[in-house]
Amino acid sequence: MVALDVSHAARAARLGKPKAEGMRGRVTPQAVSGRYRRIKWGMLVACLGLYYALPLLRWDRGPGQPDQAVLLDLAHVRAYLFGLELWPSDVVLVTGVLVAATLGLVLVNALAGRLWCGYLCPQTVWTDLFLLIERRIEGDRRERLRKREGPTTLRRVVEIGAKHALWLLVAVMTGGAFALYFVDAPTLLVGLATGAAPAAAYGAVAALTLTTYVLAGHAREQVCTWMCPWPRLQNAIFDPKALCVAYRDARGEPRLPAKRALERRAKGDPAGDCVDCAQCVAVCPIGIDIREGPNFACINCGLCVDACDGVMARISRPRGLIAYAPWEAIEAERAGAPAPRWRLLRPKTLALAAGILAIAGAMVGTLATRTDLAVVSVHDRNPAAVLLSDGRVRNGYAVTLANRSLAARTVVLAIEGLPGAEVTVAGAEAGNRVALEPGARRTLRLVASAPAETARDVAIVARDPASGVASRTADVFLLPAR
Repeated sequence: MVALDVSHAARAARLGKPKAEGMRGRVTPQAVSGRYRRIKWGMLVACLGLYYALPLLRWDRGPGQPDQAVLLDLAHVRAYLFGLELWPSDVVLVTGVLVAATLGLVLVNALAGRLWCGYLCPQTVWTDLFLLIERRIEGDRRERLRKREGPTTLRRVVEIGAKHALWLLVAVMTGGAFALYFVDAPTLLVGLATGAAPAAAYGAVAALTLTTYVLAGHAREQVCTWMCPWPRLQNAIFDPKALCVAYRDARGEPRLPAKRALERRAKGDPAGDCVDCAQCVAVCPIGIDIREGPNFACINCGLCVDACDGVMARISRPRGLIAYAPWEAIEAERAGAPAPRWRLLRPKTLALAAGILAIAGAMVGTLATRTDLAVVSVHDRNPAAVLLSDGRVRNGYAVTLANRSLAARTVVLAIEGLPGAEVTVAGAEAGNRVALEPGARRTLRLVASAPAETARDVAIVARDPASGVASRTADVFLLPAR
C-alpha cells in the first residue's frame, strides 16, 4: 500500500532541502523539448481543433431540420450527434455514457495513473496554450522571473498588455465556441458580431470567457491540485502496477555534481546519476519535486522525464532516471530485486474493460431496438372498469403518443390480446387514426369495450401504416368489482 505524499514542503524543510516551487507560490514552468512534450503538443492541437471545429460541421437531416452535425437543442429538448438524435426519454443512454466514461477513467488510471490529467484534461490543454502565449511574449522561465522582480518599464507594460489581450482573445473564442453547440453556429456567429444575438448567448459567452481566463491564465496548477476532486481519489485508487512518472532513487542516489560523481566512480565509491540540477522541478507545471516520491498533485504529464533525459544525455549517462514505471518496479530496484514488467492485461484492467464493453453493448442494443414512435398508457383508476348494459366490460386508458421522427406521420391505435374488442379514441380521425407533427407529443383517451369473463393482459399498439413502424405498451383489461 502506497500513501501519496501531500506534505512535501514540510518534509523538505525538515531535511534542510529547498521547497518545491509549487509550495512557495505561483509556478513558472520552464519550456522543455522531448518525446512527451511533442505528444502533448499533438494532443493540444487535436483537442482544440476538435473543440472549435465540431459546431461548424454540417449534417443534412432533411428540409426544416437543423443541419448542424453536433447540436444540443435546448429549445426543443433534443440533442443531435451526426446521424443520431437523442430525446429526454433516452436518458438511459446518457447515463450509460457517463458510467462508461467513469469506468474508462478508472481503467486509464489502472494502466498509467493520471494520464488523462496530463494530456487530455481541458484545464491542462488550455493552460498549455496560455503558457505558450506567455513564453512567446515574455520569454522562458528565467527571463519571466527576472522581469517579474524587475522595474515596470514601458516595454514591460506593453508585454503584459499584449499577453492579457491574447489571453482574453482565446477566452472569448473558447466561450463563443461553447455557445455554438446550443444553437445554429453560423446564425449565432452573425448575431454575436452584429449585436442581434439573444442576451442569454452573450451571458454564456461572457461566463465561459471569464472562467477560461481565470482558470487557465491565473489559477492554473491550483485547479489541478486543490479544486479538482480527482487528485483526492488517488490514495483510494492508486495502483502500484500502473505506469506513473517516478524517480528511480536506487539509481539516482546519492546526488552529486557531475564532476564529483565521476571522481567517486573512478575511486570505486558509489555515486548516483542525479546531479541535483532541479530541471525536473523547473519544468513541472505543478511545481512539485518528483524525486520526493509519489505526489497526489502529479498529473503524469512526463515533462520531467524529458528534462531529465536531456540532462542525462549531456553528461553521458543512461536515460530513464525519471521514467514512466510501475511503483512496484521502483521498490524492487530499491531492494535490489529484479523489477517486475509492466503488464497491460491483468485481472483489474480486464474487468474494467469488460464492464465498459458490456455497457457499450447494452447501449448499442438499446439504439438498435428503439423506435422513433413511442406510446405510453395509463389505465383509468376510478372506476377501473365499467359493466355496460349489454354485458360487455369497458376500460379506459390515457394514451400518450410521441413522434420522434423528422417528418409528420399518421398512426393507427389498436389493442391486442382482447378478442372482439371495440376501440374508440377521442379526438382521433376515422379508423382511430392520429396525425402527429414532427416531434409532436399527444395524449388521447382510448376506450376499449369487450365481452370478458376474466381480467387479462393486453397491449396497446401504435402503428404507422406508411412506414410499418410500430410501438406497443403493455397494460391490463380489468373486470368490475363484484
